[in-house]
Amino acid sequence: MYEPTSPQPQISVPPALAPLLDHNFGPEWTSGLPALTGLHLRRWNLTPTGAPMHGMVALVVPVRRADGSPAVLKMQPVTEETRGEPAALRAWAGDGAVRLLDHAPATGALLLEALDPARTLENEPLDRALTVIGGLLARLTRHRAPEGTRRLGTITRTMVRRCAALAPHLRDPRDRTRLAALASHAREMASEPGDRLLHWDLHYANVLAPLPGTRPEPWVAIDPQPLAGHPGYELLPALHDRWNEAVATGDPLRETRRRFDLLTETAGIDRDRARAWTRVRVLQECVWAIEDGGTALPDVPVAVADALRDRPSRRAKDAPAAPLPSRTVDEGDDHRV
Repeated sequence: MYEPTSPQPQISVPPALAPLLDHNFGPEWTSGLPALTGLHLRRWNLTPTGAPMHGMVALVVPVRRADGSPAVLKMQPVTEETRGEPAALRAWAGDGAVRLLDHAPATGALLLEALDPARTLENEPLDRALTVIGGLLARLTRHRAPEGTRRLGTITRTMVRRCAALAPHLRDPRDRTRLAALASHAREMASEPGDRLLHWDLHYANVLAPLPGTRPEPWVAIDPQPLAGHPGYELLPALHDRWNEAVATGDPLRETRRRFDLLTETAGIDRDRARAWTRVRVLQECVWAIEDGGTALPDVPVAVADALRDRPSRRAKDAPAAPLPSRTVDEGDDHRV
């Protein structure tokens, strides 16, 4: 058993992270996180070099290793979504993804390569950001998923089974019809899920720049929630996020098709299959929205599905405009990507 050998400063859970952890994993996890973080600081002989950061579930502490090199300590619970992250990072071995330096399987703690948290794709020009994500998808999905990775086919079949119980919660019969159509489509897709190593959560904030002089490439993916499946399942975050910019064009559905074409062309993904798997991903968003108490389907994912539904492969400039859905698009939808 490891015995701590040197004192470390107490790490506090950021106020914005604490209620998220309480809600998802219970107050006991939240209250024990500072001590657990201190244990790993001592275990790996790390010195904190800045204030802790966080995402939705992870506490991230910038640190300096014993040899003076920078790194980050990532503390997160071991869940179905996070359990596969170390194996995926090892499989990628830095090929488009952050490098894994060490891992504590019992606690889920990860020691990772340090990147620049101030530079993400959120503030890059949109077409540049889309091109970067398409390029990263091509690199990440050329790797086959390691044994034991969650399977997209299993997840899809589970979603379909849940829909029957969720449909009555929708107020509008048209939404119930649409949910049934998405579920029927997903049931058909589940038989050919693919075996590529997917990131699953490749949105603009999950792509960071490396520290100067550490890598030749300008952008690196972080925070995967790995799946084994088809690369087309990866596109929805980049289509869904920065939606205000799609609305600002005056025709967000046409803009969605343009984004889709740029992503699939850059990533080298078959457009028809990508369109089909994006609709399955939309179903996942709908299931989550209803399970969170929603009585209507989420507008932005539904708008993405409308933009891509039953359209032949072609450049977006040739595609006719399509009307917006009847409900107002809400930038605040909880899409979890």
